[in-house]
Amino acid sequence: MILTSFLVERFVIATPPYKGAVSDHFNGETFFTPGAPEPGEFGDLLKWLTNRDEGEWLPKRTATDVRQTIPEERIGADSAQGIKTRITFVNHATMLIQTEGCNILTDPVWADVAGVFDLVGAKRMRPAGVPFEKLPQIDLILLSHNHYDHLDIGTMKRLAERFKPTIIVPLGNKAYLEKNGIENVQEYDWWQQTPFVHKGKTFHIHCVPAQHFSGRGVSDRNKSLWCGFVVQSAQTGEELYFAGDSGYGAHFKRIGEKFTNIVCAMIPIGAFRPRWFMSPVHIGPEEAVKVHLDIQAKQSLAMHFGTFPLADDGEQEPIDELKKSLQQATINESAFRAINNGEWIEW
Repeated sequence: MILTSFLVERFVIATPPYKGAVSDHFNGETFFTPGAPEPGEFGDLLKWLTNRDEGEWLPKRTATDVRQTIPEERIGADSAQGIKTRITFVNHATMLIQTEGCNILTDPVWADVAGVFDLVGAKRMRPAGVPFEKLPQIDLILLSHNHYDHLDIGTMKRLAERFKPTIIVPLGNKAYLEKNGIENVQEYDWWQQTPFVHKGKTFHIHCVPAQHFSGRGVSDRNKSLWCGFVVQSAQTGEELYFAGDSGYGAHFKRIGEKFTNIVCAMIPIGAFRPRWFMSPVHIGPEEAVKVHLDIQAKQSLAMHFGTFPLADDGEQEPIDELKKSLQQATINESAFRAINNGEWIEW
């Protein structure tokens, strides 16, 4: 049994190691974030798990307890309502971005468990805000890294089979998806970009830095890269920023200096306690407000909260702390919103 488990973790779950040129964030074997504090090792994880102080979560809800929405097939310049862009918070880090007739999903997860084989890991406490069966045609998927709460292989297989979208990932993640029969995958390094053309509209997809780590099994820690994304419209020049997972670092200001027209940023606020363990890899609400300011976003949307209990913060705590941090920074709550699964903003 132990041997079987080891073989499964090493060869079935684990991401194949990336092979490529050495850079300022790749030493030839593993990736890292320059100048960032090291994420906790196994001993730190054990210390946390044996001394947890878990916040309160409501009992698991069903589809009848929460709002679920059926998206329109396309949103864009030709929309009858005159709306150019709509961003729907599906759940956790899954955002449905509908802009100029193009449909984009970020880190799609419809699994009941964010973990191994949909069995071992954090259990879903709230349904997705968009039923999988009611998704519109998905043209593009952006995957920030390979952790189970961001890359659910079962969801990815279903999406690939149904929609055959283009999939963009950071270095080292293409091989894992292809090993699982998923095609049309492109991978990029930090600060690289690629054009994506859909029905005559061009978007420049930029892979940008984050401060995090990667791994799905016992043998692949930091063998693949992590990132955020900026989606830049060639038609309007507007930019949408999806931060992925990240601790707080200087990279946010660099992103804000390079991209000066971020009309909406999707920023994580949850899974932040205890800070001594989580801060190298997860920003909290107070730091999320700093990110909002660093990148000079016109509007920010909270994500990475309310679906999977991944840390010690309670279900409502990230939202309450975000409101408090906005007040302390004298920022109107409307500028950085935490909306429910199935709700959206549009302009």
